[in-house]
Amino acid sequence: MTTQPVEEAPEQAERRDHPRKKFDAKIEIEWGAAVLTGTVRDIGAAGLFVELIPPLWLGAAFRARLILNPELALDCTVVRVEPSGGMAVTYQVTEDGREQLEKLLAGLALA
Repeated sequence: MTTQPVEEAPEQAERRDHPRKKFDAKIEIEWGAAVLTGTVRDIGAAGLFVELIPPLWLGAAFRARLILNPELALDCTVVRVEPSGGMAVTYQVTEDGREQLEKLLAGLALA
């Protein structure tokens, strides 16, 4: 039997257009008549990861509020689901919230 060196698997290509930064905050998700509470693990200029069990499904759209002072309203869409951990979402922020978001991102370390 001959042995051959094991080839390392190529690193997974980064799919994000914007880097994510570590972030720990509560998020409230408006889901029908219910309000779901999750935790944001990281955030970038166009997306974030929400720890929520069970997560919503791929393509689900919802309105959310980051619990900051003042709260930051986001319109979100689920783009990736980790069944045991949460979901990656893209978001849109109102023009009123853009400056608040930029200040928040400027003060965070890269994930």
